[in-house]
Amino acid sequence: MPTLPREHEQPEPARPRQARPHQARQMAESFGTDAHRYDRARPGYPEDLVARVVARSPGPGVLDVGAGTGIAARQFQAAGCTVLGVEPDTRMAEAARARGLRVEVSTFEAWEPAGRTFDAVIAAQSWHWVDPVAGAVKAAQVLRPRGLLAIFGHVFEPPAEVAEPFAAAYRRVVPDSPFGDQPPRRPLEMYQAVYATIAERIRETGRFDGPEQWRFDWERPYTRDEWLDLLPTTGGLTRLRADQLAEILGAVGRALDALGGRFTMHYTTLATTAVRADAGRAVG
Repeated sequence: MPTLPREHEQPEPARPRQARPHQARQMAESFGTDAHRYDRARPGYPEDLVARVVARSPGPGVLDVGAGTGIAARQFQAAGCTVLGVEPDTRMAEAARARGLRVEVSTFEAWEPAGRTFDAVIAAQSWHWVDPVAGAVKAAQVLRPRGLLAIFGHVFEPPAEVAEPFAAAYRRVVPDSPFGDQPPRRPLEMYQAVYATIAERIRETGRFDGPEQWRFDWERPYTRDEWLDLLPTTGGLTRLRADQLAEILGAVGRALDALGGRFTMHYTTLATTAVRADAGRAVG
């Protein structure tokens, strides 16, 4: 089921076994297959997180790395920020622009800031697609003094009654997929360790004060149709054939019918944040 990626995610299924997820461009750019569904179905972020990022930033200028369709960017705009998105997938960028966002098409590593600087650099469900060290160094370069880098994403697992039928159907339909041997549900501690690793990569650059770890717990109810609308936007499903997708969604739909057609998702949103260190001062 969709979970926070190893970086996931993004709320994504566990990623294929590979040493450098940020180099998996085919997977990274598969989410634009149905950008409008992605924008409609994907959850937003806790308002407390947005407010805390805004409060910790020295001003309203925000750079959204891997902006996608602008789900996080719109929340920061609503909080009074001026947001520029950087997004490598043209389809996702066009969907964001249609909602009134400014977006430049590029990977973060190749993006040219042209002398522009920002009060905050955010990455919502997207940092796993960025080189973790080069990305942190570039974030420091475009941040204003005491600017904030905020990397965040959701951990969510449906109830076992939904997750297990999904996992069984996925193994049956796509037996050779590296996603297929993942357990149906994974512990929160796994993702907390991922965010601790992100913090360590940031610390190693010597460009930031000591990173902080934030956690936000919340819930959201889903109907059968809402959950089946979200599933095709997740990394393990974006590149399946229509018949494969239909078989998996059918299995999940039957499981949801047995639960009365709805369930409540328990979310945890994790964040690693760090303030740009004073110029010329290395940070251990």
